[in-house]
Amino acid sequence: MNVKMEKVENNVVKLEITVESKKFDEAIKKAFKKNAKKFNIPGFRKGKAPMNIIKKYYGEGVFYEDAINFCCNETYPEALKEKDVKAVDYPKIDIVDIGENKDFIYTATVTVVPEVELGEYKGIEVKKNTYKVEDKEIEEELKLRQQKNARIETKEDGAIEKGDIAIIDFKGYIDDKPFAGGEGTDYQLEIGSGTFIDNFEDQLIGLKVNDSKDVTVTFPEEYGSEELNGKEAVFKVKVKGIKTKELPELDDEFAKEISEFDTLDEVRADIRKKKEKENELKSKREYEEAVIDAVSANAKVDIPNVMIEKEVDNMLRDLEMRLKYQGLDLESYYKYTNNTEQKVREYMRETAEKRVKNDLVIEKIAKVENIKATDEELLEKANEMAKQYGNKDPEKMAKIILESQRAYLETDVVSEKVVKMLVDNSKAIA
Repeated sequence: MNVKMEKVENNVVKLEITVESKKFDEAIKKAFKKNAKKFNIPGFRKGKAPMNIIKKYYGEGVFYEDAINFCCNETYPEALKEKDVKAVDYPKIDIVDIGENKDFIYTATVTVVPEVELGEYKGIEVKKNTYKVEDKEIEEELKLRQQKNARIETKEDGAIEKGDIAIIDFKGYIDDKPFAGGEGTDYQLEIGSGTFIDNFEDQLIGLKVNDSKDVTVTFPEEYGSEELNGKEAVFKVKVKGIKTKELPELDDEFAKEISEFDTLDEVRADIRKKKEKENELKSKREYEEAVIDAVSANAKVDIPNVMIEKEVDNMLRDLEMRLKYQGLDLESYYKYTNNTEQKVREYMRETAEKRVKNDLVIEKIAKVENIKATDEELLEKANEMAKQYGNKDPEKMAKIILESQRAYLETDVVSEKVVKMLVDNSKAIA
């Protein structure tokens, strides 16, 4: 195999690949074996006609398509490796010369990973945010735990009050016509939770069991549904029951019930400690991102559009997976948010471009600084992943991960080491 390379335009190269005639003839024989059973030639049982007879009936090029595929699939990756080309898209293949007993020549035009011109990346000044835990955060967390441990009891007498749970049947109408999704039976609605739109919940205050009422509300202009945006709706509501929340006292006895501590002050101290840890991690993550963004801003790189579009594809797949956990799909998401795939892709594009540039800059710095992943670091990363899977044999799982995902692990470890180096060499400012 012989390979010539020329730069067609920025980030695009053309490889001219010459495959020896012997190898191409072997590919034709391979194509014949693959397709022989498809041909029905007079005088021969189906699939038993020799190759030269099939060529006589169908022409010399009858096996070329598969032979070309066999040759390209084998020689194109070898050509990329030989010329140290990192392709980011599928190549455009053009045939230059083809025929039996002669060299097969083709060109592969492909978009490649762009060159990165690094700017200053050591000693840069970056603002670092710090977060203080406020007393009100501690009390809000205690109230959440108090709500979580509330005792729910049926309200035998009296009317709905704020904080009560109303058990209702309801059906919504717009212009006297019911609309999809506007109906519920035995729905438990906490009054004051803000679960329903407008002042729906406030209009139920004062109602008693078996009372009925027409509740009039207006949907927000950007509700996310064309038929509901900004529309006035009337809900016919019937109260079927009322429940009350009995909150436990915030005292030492409560502390003993919900934790391993003996006093409420100890619970407060534990909450503060955990929130301080969360704030430290938040500050660390934000600072790392800020450092990477600053370093990336100093670099110059012409990113091929195909790389940005591929990152958008990845982001859409991530969104689809998150939606599945919520019982939704992309089509439902587009409908509820009054969006289209094209709109979402455009919205994601800026973030995708930023991610691609950051990755390219990190990769370039790793090359310049000769930062690599050791076998020990790869094994450690594989062990971390294995533990996340919750496998009964994490050691065995780690080995499987190391073998099957080595390239991914190397990228991950090297990226972490580069980021650490950048952070260690940066100057944090308040």
